Amino acid sequence: METAVLTLRVPIEVKQQLDQLADATHRSKSWLAGEAIQRYLDLEAWQIGQITQALAEADAGDFASDDEMAAVKSKYAA
Repeated sequence: METAVLTLRVPIEVKQQLDQLADATHRSKSWLAGEAIQRYLDLEAWQIGQITQALAEADAGDFASDDEMAAVKSKYAA
């Protein structure tokens, strides 16, 4: 995989935690930071996809019926 250099500033506490995690896991700080960024990007992409899908369903008028809502309410209500 081709890589690129990324320079960023983080709070000292974050740097210290990254140092500790790198030592504990025998991984490089670069690998850990890259993994964390990738997980964040994956999560954000998933969330945006879900929001986009929900907006399309709402625009199409695809809402739960009163009976469906009542069934969910009765299932989870105490």
